[in-house]
Amino acid sequence: MSSPGAKPAGAVATAQAEPPPMQGSALAVTALALALGTFMQVLDTTIANVSLPTIAGNLGVSPDQGTWVITSFAVANGIGVPLTGWLMGRYGVVRTFVASVILFTVASFLCGVAWSLSSLIFFRILQGGTSGPMIPGSQALLISIFPAHKRATALGIWSITTLVAPICGPILGGYISDNYHWGWIFLINVPVGFIVVFLSWRALKSRETPTRKLPIDTVGLGLLIIWVGALQVMLDSGKDADWFSSSTIVVEAIITGVGFVAFLIWELTQTNPIVDLSLFKNRNFALGTLAFCLGYAVFFANNLLMPLWLQTQIGYTATWAGLVAAPTGAIAVLLTPLTARMMSRVDARIIASIAFVAFGISYLMRAGLTADASLFAFMLPLLVQGVAMATFFLAMITILLDGVPPQRIPLASGLSNFARITAGGFAASVVTTIWDRREAFHQSRMADLTTTFNPAFNQALAGLHRLGLPDLGAKALLVRTITSQAYLLSADDIFWASGWACFILIGMVWLCRKAKSGGGAPVAAD
Repeated sequence: MSSPGAKPAGAVATAQAEPPPMQGSALAVTALALALGTFMQVLDTTIANVSLPTIAGNLGVSPDQGTWVITSFAVANGIGVPLTGWLMGRYGVVRTFVASVILFTVASFLCGVAWSLSSLIFFRILQGGTSGPMIPGSQALLISIFPAHKRATALGIWSITTLVAPICGPILGGYISDNYHWGWIFLINVPVGFIVVFLSWRALKSRETPTRKLPIDTVGLGLLIIWVGALQVMLDSGKDADWFSSSTIVVEAIITGVGFVAFLIWELTQTNPIVDLSLFKNRNFALGTLAFCLGYAVFFANNLLMPLWLQTQIGYTATWAGLVAAPTGAIAVLLTPLTARMMSRVDARIIASIAFVAFGISYLMRAGLTADASLFAFMLPLLVQGVAMATFFLAMITILLDGVPPQRIPLASGLSNFARITAGGFAASVVTTIWDRREAFHQSRMADLTTTFNPAFNQALAGLHRLGLPDLGAKALLVRTITSQAYLLSADDIFWASGWACFILIGMVWLCRKAKSGGGAPVAAD
């Protein structure tokens, strides 16, 4: 018989699962460690972007093959993220996060010492797969150590690291590639990883969430790996294999389709699915995640295309191609704290609309760039993009988590991040294909004009002859110029389409319910 003042067992369990918020220097140091974990993981999604030509040249492969370095990480990371909910429930949020950082750090070291493209891709798959719980884990732990009324502040810290890391990635990657061995773009994770593990475990080991033995959906995980992996291989190899004229691509497409349908059927009928699709019954989560994924896919594709275009066609070094993106990070850092404070008072749909408008304007500004544009002209659109990044992540996370019970936030966060990261990996494969296809289209149109019956062509040829170039050399230079202009026009097509796509996505945001960041209970694993 319990005494009158005794607490029910359920209340005791809840109290143990939700310790009081941290304060003072302990809160600051722990938040910094968690933010560094997020920063390190997100950094590795973009740090190789500007280094692709260097890595490809060093390993003796083409830049197109080098894109596997990016997409293999993104897809493996996306597949690993859905395991987050099960891992957190089985082993606890803290243990899962710390173990993930340790494995990610080891895989980063292996990437840095890779000796061939095959080994690098294999180690990048390990790096991506083991890092799956890092972002959802850091997000859940950040929310849990802050007071409920400062949830927006916690999400603001998470948002800053999430949006600044993709900008720092090209800058760091470019500088390292131009001045040191490219392997250091991965080796720099090693000391940071040790710091994150030490600080996080010391501060959070006593705040571990409740654990319980949970069955793992091995069939669902297997189907997920099959259809996502087959789709990514199809997207990455389709361009070289001439798409559906290749029987291999057709087989991969069939495996993708059948695997996806089987995955949906299986997950919808399981008691403990690897991906809890019931979350999509929440309108804000479903529409918010879709808009989040599409917006991120457009951003990720353009974030890959810009440095690739600058280096291969405009003549920029990896360092300067990375520095072009610097204004985005500066503006984002300045504006994100303001956005975080606004989130508790302003409808998140308004903030998200501002983000998509800024993204759209930024892409349309890039569509007007020319090959002889100044450095400032290349930077200006990315300055506008900084406004978008300061608002996009925080607003979309607030919208899609609106109405999700606190105990299910790790699952919701994991699922939305899985969809976002996977969308980014697919976008990276698709954008390079579209860029090459549109280049071939524009080059064929311009090639029709390179005949002796065209006065402009004859005039350009004569001008090169006067400069002392022989006939063959003059024609070769004109062909190179035409190719460069074709890639410029192709990039402009992508920028233009990206801009209008962002404007269209605003409508999807307003189909969601009104949402504000109004605090909430600390997060425990489901």
